[in-house]
Amino acid sequence: MNIQRGALRQLGTGVRLLIFMTVLLGVVYPLAITGIGSVVAPAQAAGSRVTDQQGKVVGSELIGQNFLTANGDPDPLYFQPRPSAAGDGYDSMSSGGSNLGPESTDLVAAIQERRAQVAAFNKVAADQVPTDAVTASASGLDPDISVEYARLQSDRVASQRGLDKGSVAELVTRSIQHTGPWLPGQDRVNVLRLNLELAKLDSGTEGNGA
Repeated sequence: MNIQRGALRQLGTGVRLLIFMTVLLGVVYPLAITGIGSVVAPAQAAGSRVTDQQGKVVGSELIGQNFLTANGDPDPLYFQPRPSAAGDGYDSMSSGGSNLGPESTDLVAAIQERRAQVAAFNKVAADQVPTDAVTASASGLDPDISVEYARLQSDRVASQRGLDKGSVAELVTRSIQHTGPWLPGQDRVNVLRLNLELAKLDSGTEGNGA
């Protein structure tokens, strides 16, 4: 009987500890961290959402997205992101890469095809197409492209929109996010942010506080 009572006490203690830790770590801790995040970094805590000129949420600066025509083709009016292997492309519910290795014949063929498509789309030589224009990121959701890829697209976007090429090139330069000497990595351009600034430039509202 003493053994049974001891086992029951241990079981009761374990159940109470389980309930306590579940409430503490499953409810109290997440709410506390969310509350602190909302005060210290409200934009990041809300998902780093990005709004357009009308205040409508159009995406997150942390998750890439496609800019397509009604037919599902890359829209020449916009700067394009890198390829995505997440679902049908930039599917946040299917984050991941293709898992194809550097010696994969399928990957080599896909890169060659993409390089030809990007070159034709932007009217440049194939050897001018940068690596990130033809390869997907590990997550498939990379919101950024290289400065080189953004500048390669600049003339095409300007021509399609009837904008001054120098103005669009300057817009790309202003949109560069520098990593700084304390953080390893390369400078980059956020595609969504760049396209929103492009819309302002196209509508004539850039620089006047709109």
